[in-house]
Amino acid sequence: MITTLAGENRFMVQAEIDRAVVKFLDQYDELGIERIDGDEATFERIQESILGLPFFTTNKLVIIRSADSNKQFLDSLEHIISTVPETTDVILVIPKVDKRAKYSKILQKSTEYKDVSMQDARSLVKWLVNTAKQENAQLNISDAQYLVERVGTNQAILHHELEKLILRAPKITRKTIEEMTDLLPQSTVFELLDAAFSGNHKRAMALYEEQRKLKVEPLAILGMIAWQLHILAIVASAKGKNPSDIAKEAKVHPFVVNKSANVLRHLSYGQLKDLISRTLALDIRLKSQPIHADDALQHLLLTIN
Repeated sequence: MITTLAGENRFMVQAEIDRAVVKFLDQYDELGIERIDGDEATFERIQESILGLPFFTTNKLVIIRSADSNKQFLDSLEHIISTVPETTDVILVIPKVDKRAKYSKILQKSTEYKDVSMQDARSLVKWLVNTAKQENAQLNISDAQYLVERVGTNQAILHHELEKLILRAPKITRKTIEEMTDLLPQSTVFELLDAAFSGNHKRAMALYEEQRKLKVEPLAILGMIAWQLHILAIVASAKGKNPSDIAKEAKVHPFVVNKSANVLRHLSYGQLKDLISRTLALDIRLKSQPIHADDALQHLLLTIN
């Protein structure tokens, strides 16, 4: 069997590989597993591993990471797939599939094709709920969403935090999430800006204080705000484009683009330009003048609209 793992979600890629390895080792020896890096291996090496018969065991598992890095391999893909011995299972890891290329159609038609792209916040919430259930734990949708908002969208980190929570108690609540996980500073910048842009000054100041209690310095907060403003400017200037296309071009997670689009609902293009200018001016002042950083940054947030 040949499996294609198409996408850049390293957590999902590794999870799929781990499952395949465990299944293989249930029946065969570890000597039958070959791991190849497509960035370094020659075409001859890759071809030999896939088409060659196993020496030390009856079957073998060949795992090829970055399989798309070898053009000669991609050009010969159709022939290789048709001649893989029945005793060999192959996993092809292709982080960036060119869907216009011929090899993409071959992979989708002739292999077990699995999309392992980065997941958005909504998908991660469902994944957390299902994973908890598989581990005989309880996590409702609302608390799963809170966990994503609290620690971010890195699936590996979410999985680690979920394991900690399950060890603490099978029934996961918002209280245990707050007790057992660390708030990711960047994850509250969206909330901070959203509160400021919507005129919810009390909420904005509470989130600012939260950042400071986490020992995040004013310049670091300003830097995160500047980063967010950069993304807002990209999204604002890409009107009509699909969020996934914007995310791909800007090299950010789709979750970031969607959250930015929500923030822009409270902000005109002129207001965004003015805020960028004022943020730049404040950055210069903080680095060149003896002003009170907290007061200056809070004033910026309170005068956004």
